[in-house]
Amino acid sequence: MMKTFQDRIKDVTTKGWISCGVWCAIYIAFVVWVAWDDWASLGWLVLLPIIADMFTTKYIPWNWWKKYKPLTKEEEAAGKKNPHANTTLYTICSWIDAIVFALVAVYFINVYIFQNYQIPTSSLEKTLRVGDFLCVNKMAYGARVPNTPLSMPLVQHTFPWGGKSYIENPQWEYKRLKGWDKVEKGDIVVFNFPTGDTVCTKMPNPDIYTLRHIYGKRTVENRKDMFGEIVVRPVDRRENYVKRCVGTPGDTLQIIDNVVYLDGKAEPVHPYLQYNYLVKTDGQVLTNTYLRELGISKEDLATEQKNIIKGCYRLPLTTEMKAKLAKNPHVRSIDIEPEVLGGDVYPLGHNSWTRDNYGPIYIPAKGDTLMITEENFWVYKRIADAYEFKTMKIGEPYVFEMDYYWMMGDNRHKSADSRYWGFVPEDHIVGRPMFVWLSIEKDNPWGKGHIRWKRIGLSNFE
Repeated sequence: MMKTFQDRIKDVTTKGWISCGVWCAIYIAFVVWVAWDDWASLGWLVLLPIIADMFTTKYIPWNWWKKYKPLTKEEEAAGKKNPHANTTLYTICSWIDAIVFALVAVYFINVYIFQNYQIPTSSLEKTLRVGDFLCVNKMAYGARVPNTPLSMPLVQHTFPWGGKSYIENPQWEYKRLKGWDKVEKGDIVVFNFPTGDTVCTKMPNPDIYTLRHIYGKRTVENRKDMFGEIVVRPVDRRENYVKRCVGTPGDTLQIIDNVVYLDGKAEPVHPYLQYNYLVKTDGQVLTNTYLRELGISKEDLATEQKNIIKGCYRLPLTTEMKAKLAKNPHVRSIDIEPEVLGGDVYPLGHNSWTRDNYGPIYIPAKGDTLMITEENFWVYKRIADAYEFKTMKIGEPYVFEMDYYWMMGDNRHKSADSRYWGFVPEDHIVGRPMFVWLSIEKDNPWGKGHIRWKRIGLSNFE
């Protein structure tokens, strides 16, 4: 006989009412957050009775499988019987229930609250080091509603064994929930790689646009043995990058002899800012131990500390490190490396700028109207083609639909940043690092500095 509504209400325990209140409050708060500037989204509140039913009346048999729970020895001794008992079925369902709950919880936490991110390169050395694991706050700038809602949590775009970790359809339009802050100059920001929209699977770095510039479009598309398949990725499935924001919407940025100018005013030199220098000695070898004590990272030692000629080194140095090195009696000269070593910069093939002398370039703000000329057409063409999907023509005004940012690494001569691939659109912003929850020096053995304990908990990334 089916229970009446009154009977079901009487059966609800105090724990059930408390659980119902807590989860309903969480759900209402989440829906209001989502619907902050789109009140149509309040329609999701129609699911509230279903959430309440899970903990109270239970018209929907969410826990149907629990009737197969086998009796304990104490219950058997007390003479209790369960004709439905099935240990195998109960165990399987218990595992499925726990896994589904964990995946759903991790999915929502990963999408809307925070995400783990590992520092892969030394582009932000010394602020962030290779092997740092960051907890990234997605709520600070406002969490994005996912473009691809059907995806596996904790996997960016490809499973370890191969294959996409997301289903391409449906794809939702860009929407950012209410945040309590905005991206400011000097912020360390995690964002989706802007030119990671199209990727060569065998050579994902550098990006496909750089590869086409170097090898030619036809070669990249036809040499699958060298470049692999070409795949297209939605915004939220592109690689995560982390850089420092040096230019915000409305700024005019220029780099003169490595000094960044915003609206004609030189920006202060950050103490962690470093450049590559050619260091010449009197023939004395600068040992790895000495260079490590100076502050050169292990990754930089492996890639940059090479004898170009005898007694010559290529080293990334901060102002403080350079001053210390200059006091070494065996050092004869310390010269910043030639800008020609920086390669071609954005927009590729359409300017005479360099890595160390760049711009001026205007960083668009949402709603800006800019007259498109022959001089600026290639600077902004990618915005229209790849980010806003509009037509841009020389001689006509263009209205920007999003805010844009300029991101650069502190390790200026070892950073693939906006100088090479241009603007970062607002819909690519992921979040802001909160703290380092783990830091590993991969070249050190366990028990001998493998874990950098002093960096765990670090939260000051200024």
